[in-house]
Amino acid sequence: MSTASTAARLLLGTAMVGAGVLHLTTQREEFRAQVPSWFPLDEDFTVVASGMVEIGLGAAFIALPQRRRLVGGLLAAFFVAIFPGNVAQYVEGVDAFGLDSDRARFVRLFFQPVLVLWALWGGGWLSRRRD
Repeated sequence: MSTASTAARLLLGTAMVGAGVLHLTTQREEFRAQVPSWFPLDEDFTVVASGMVEIGLGAAFIALPQRRRLVGGLLAAFFVAIFPGNVAQYVEGVDAFGLDSDRARFVRLFFQPVLVLWALWGGGWLSRRRD
């Protein structure tokens, strides 16, 4: 693994743990606002469960470098799985995390593919050689 992809893995892992903790603490209401109205599970359950997944995946990305490909792939899949929620936030016009305009919510949609690529890169999926 290159130094850059290792740094990307550690940074993304740390960010995921931090986001997961925020799901469970001070930003819980903001995250609840992002759960789509059509989602069949309770908003609070969804926020707590997704926060726990983020903490687990983030911690694994940091602590288990020998499993970086697996965890990076799981993180990428997680980002894909939650993308409909981001689309719903745009379509439903829900304000959360300072995204208080259609333009801001629309621009945010383009960051999800960046997170997917970041997870894949940090996991070693985008390197030319296999480790």
